[in-house]
Amino acid sequence: MAVTRVAYEADGWGTGELWLDGDVVVWHELPTARRAQARGSIQAPVVALLHAYFAGEPVDLSDVPVDLEYETPFLERCAHALRSVPRGEVVTYGELAALAGAPGAARAAGSFCARNRLGLFVPCHRVVSAGGLGSYGSHGLAYKRRLLELEGAV
Repeated sequence: MAVTRVAYEADGWGTGELWLDGDVVVWHELPTARRAQARGSIQAPVVALLHAYFAGEPVDLSDVPVDLEYETPFLERCAHALRSVPRGEVVTYGELAALAGAPGAARAAGSFCARNRLGLFVPCHRVVSAGGLGSYGSHGLAYKRRLLELEGAV
């Protein structure tokens, strides 16, 4: 595997990073103001999609190939189920578990989201708790809320 690091600027969001194996996304870090400025001029088609996404365009990232080889069968099903949740919609952790074929495994679905390394390509920001917004790790609830607003989720 020959992985290439690509940094990109998203206006109003900061600098994000991708690690690509050819066209396959291996890792995605969401943009933040804390990151160093993007350097280099590596052009990857997926970067244009991310620019459009952060500009508010209705971009579908579910067709972008991602590396799920490291996942258990259940967690891979979680990833596929989550990638099928449309932009602007949300599911609860319990609903995600049920979509992945394991009703009652909401906690496992939450653990999957907590360690997601594929950012927007496996959109865990679209998963909420039964009683509210839930969490969003180091990015925090304001970032999650901003992503959901960008997508038109209520």
